[in-house]
Amino acid sequence: MTQIQIGTSDVYTTRLGLGTNKVGGTSRAGVDQEQSGREVVRTALDSGIQLLDTAYMYGQGRSEAVIGEVLKDYDRSKVVIATKAAHDPKHDMQPNNDPAFLTQSVDDALTRLQTDYIDIFYIHFPDATTPKAEAVGALAKLKQAGKIRAIGVSNFSLAQIKEANVDGDIDVVEDHYSLIHRAPEGEEMAYLKAHHISFVPYFPLASGLLTGKYGAADRARFARFVEGAQFDAALQGVAVLRDVAAAHGASVTQTALAWYLAAPGVDVMIPGARNAEQVRGIVGTLDVQLTAAEFQAIDQAFKQF
Repeated sequence: MTQIQIGTSDVYTTRLGLGTNKVGGTSRAGVDQEQSGREVVRTALDSGIQLLDTAYMYGQGRSEAVIGEVLKDYDRSKVVIATKAAHDPKHDMQPNNDPAFLTQSVDDALTRLQTDYIDIFYIHFPDATTPKAEAVGALAKLKQAGKIRAIGVSNFSLAQIKEANVDGDIDVVEDHYSLIHRAPEGEEMAYLKAHHISFVPYFPLASGLLTGKYGAADRARFARFVEGAQFDAALQGVAVLRDVAAAHGASVTQTALAWYLAAPGVDVMIPGARNAEQVRGIVGTLDVQLTAAEFQAIDQAFKQF
């Protein structure tokens, strides 16, 4: 797999990573995700994926802990760990960007991950009171100390990103972006490009809507993403994805991910997986090379979003 630089940091990683929100802990349905999570992480690393994207909120530390256990069997220098924190367990999981809290969060994550550095550390959510430059300033000190290698923010508005980046310390932004949620394509991506900040989308498959597995009967399931006529338009777009996928002998999921990897402004993809088979399917995305015409057809199919 080819590699990409994260911002202006010294972190380089494969463009296809793994989101690990289904690794560790127990699912909402009560399913134990510990053993399956280990298999997911091992399969990803054995398949050439380098970047593992996790967070304290993924099982309240269990995702990080499972990753730490698995990493004992791998060369740490060849794995890129991205984690996040902001939710304060002492205050009903409300976001906390206080420098002291973030500093402690990094130390706690290092313990759970059983490593002495984190490649990318994100402020997971902004809080309502902490000046963002102060929050990032705390991470800059940790970067200087060697505890983290790249600084990121997630779920920040463009105004908050600009405030956080007043000293040019931001390397990467993780934000909601998909074919049916394209708001970042405007001013946000332009700012990131101008300031050499990498972009990593989450919810790229809209929790399954863009996988081709769902239809008109599943309207209520995706109300958080699209409603009414927009849901119908999304299904029409998925039909275009399905046609392109068929031409490549690929899945709809692989074709959607291939579009993102070809899209300007997108640097790294971090789709999640519940089992080893899904990981292998994700890796198969790299075999899908869209033509310019196919890319444009998909782009136009979702243009209204």
